[in-house]
Order: sequence, then C-alpha cells, then structure tokens
Amino acid sequence: MPSKESLDHRRTHNLLLILRLLSLRDAASPFTLILDTLSQSSKPLIREYISRSTAAKCKVVFVSFETFSAPRGVTTTISARRKPISQLQKEISDACAGQRTLLILDSLNPLCSSSPSSLAPFLSSLLSPTTSLLGTYHLDTTLCLPPEASAQAYPDSAPHPVTLLKYFATTLITTHSITHMLAAKAARDRSLAPPQWGLDEGVEGIVVGLGASPPEGVVLEMEYRRKSGRGVNEWFFLPLREGLQKSVLPGSVLEKVILLEDHPQWRLSEQVKENGAKDEDEEPMSTFELGLTESQKKARDEVVLPYFDAQREGGIGGGGAILFTPDRDIDDFDDEEDEI
Repeated sequence: MPSKESLDHRRTHNLLLILRLLSLRDAASPFTLILDTLSQSSKPLIREYISRSTAAKCKVVFVSFETFSAPRGVTTTISARRKPISQLQKEISDACAGQRTLLILDSLNPLCSSSPSSLAPFLSSLLSPTTSLLGTYHLDTTLCLPPEASAQAYPDSAPHPVTLLKYFATTLITTHSITHMLAAKAARDRSLAPPQWGLDEGVEGIVVGLGASPPEGVVLEMEYRRKSGRGVNEWFFLPLREGLQKSVLPGSVLEKVILLEDHPQWRLSEQVKENGAKDEDEEPMSTFELGLTESQKKARDEVVLPYFDAQREGGIGGGGAILFTPDRDIDDFDDEEDEI
C-alpha cells in the first residue's frame, strides 16, 4: 500500500498539472481532446477553460459547428457551417495571429464525417507556439463517413478518425457524471454489476439516463502525454457549486479542482469498504475457543513428523526408504511364506 508521503506527492503533482492545463501555462498541451457523452456534457469544462484563459489575458477564439450562441468570455466567434476547409482555415489563422490564443472547436464530429482525409492536415495547420487547440468529440454520435464513390471517400485501410484524434492529442480528457460514478462504485463495492444509463441500457426510447450532467460538478478522466512518451493518468472532480473543500497547493494556494478520491462521498464509500473488509477479517462468533493456547502451540511444534526421519536417514539425494519397525505382539510372521 502506498505511503502517505507518496500519496501526497502524487496529489500535489497531478493537481499542479491539471492547473497548468486549464490555465494554458507554458504551452503544456498544444492539442487537448475532450471526449463527452450524453451522460456528461463537456460544456462546464469548456466554460472553465474560457474563464481561466480570460483571467490569464488570453484571446479566446470559438469555432462553431453546432453552437448557436457562444459561451460568455469568448473574444471572437467563427461560424463553420457550410464553409470549405480552406476558407475556415484562413479565417482561423487571421483570428489567432499575433497573440496568445485558446482556439476552441465545439465539435469535431462534422469534420470527421465530411472530410476525414483532411482532418489531420487541418488540425496540424492550426497549431502554433502561441495557439492552444481545444476540441470536443461526442462519443454517442454516430459517425457517417463519405460514400466510396464520392470525391471525399475515406480508404478502408486508413485508421478511424477517432483513432487519429486520440493519436494527435497531447491530452485526453473524458467527462463522466459524478452521480453515475458513485452509483457504479457502490455496486462494485458490493460485488454487483455496475448499472447502465442512457444508450448503454439498451432500452428502446431511452437516450439520456437519470443523473446525466448533474449540477454538482464534472468528473474528469485525464491522460496527459509527456514529450518523453510517458503518460500521466488521473481522475479529477471539477465542482460547479461552492461549498466543497478545496485543494491546498504549495504556497497555501487554494484550488477548487480536487482528486476524485478526495470527494467526500467517494471517500465515505472507501471508508465503508475498508470497515467491511476489517469485519470480514475478524474471527466468527462461537461458543468455544477456535484458537490455540501458547502451551498447545508449543506441543504442536514439538511433534516429530514421519518424513523428518526419512530426511535424516537418506539426506538430500540419498534415495527413498521405507522405515518399518515390527511389533511382536501384533504382526504375524510366517517363515515359510518368506521363503516362497
């Protein structure tokens, strides 16, 4: 079990890392890919990015594929509907020129469906030392690739567009519902199958399950990829309401993002699980003593088992032997049978 010092070090290190990513410090992640579902939208996380970027005096460019009204705090809004990639690329380059910029693509699904072959060159052209790209992909949306007979046909041998996005991204953030996470953990603690919600239920007519996108906050599953190739995986909780205990960073800095394991309800579930494990380790109640006294343990240790004599007689590699001591009162010997 990890020591308290190692847990504190991991907590501080990963909290500082997520703070750098959210605040766009030191260009920690040129391309951040957010994967969301109907169970948990990525909009609260995008609003958090915009709020911290505005506080850091960064320009925020919002490219709209499906959003009619841009979030508050956006500097420039670009509509991407019915525009060719070349025109869209030029408008984005002009909007991001000459200033530290957070570029947000509200949905990558239209690009993956209409122009999957141009996806990689288009995203690569948007990256620069002063631009951080933030894109969202909806996992619950069915991806319709261009037909084979069209000019935009996508070869079957090429990787899936979602696979390409995950490959190019330097940081992957998957959003989860805290309500669903707590319910699934409670089921696993009781050795039960975790419940399913929404489309995973497989029930006709159910699209969004109960507890989707709760107002309490968002669970973030982060995978950060370093330049060395090593990855950092961690679970965080981003609260959307006041009242939750904040994390304390070096220098007595308070941060509202906490580790998921520090969430009060998650920690309470862990305590219940540990108490249950302790109860299982205790000896069952009985009307008589199930253990051994010290004298009984000593007498048991002094018992000489038969194979001890065999080990002393032959030793290691000495072969096997049957030790038999005849009893004159019980054993009956017949010399004539021995001669036969």
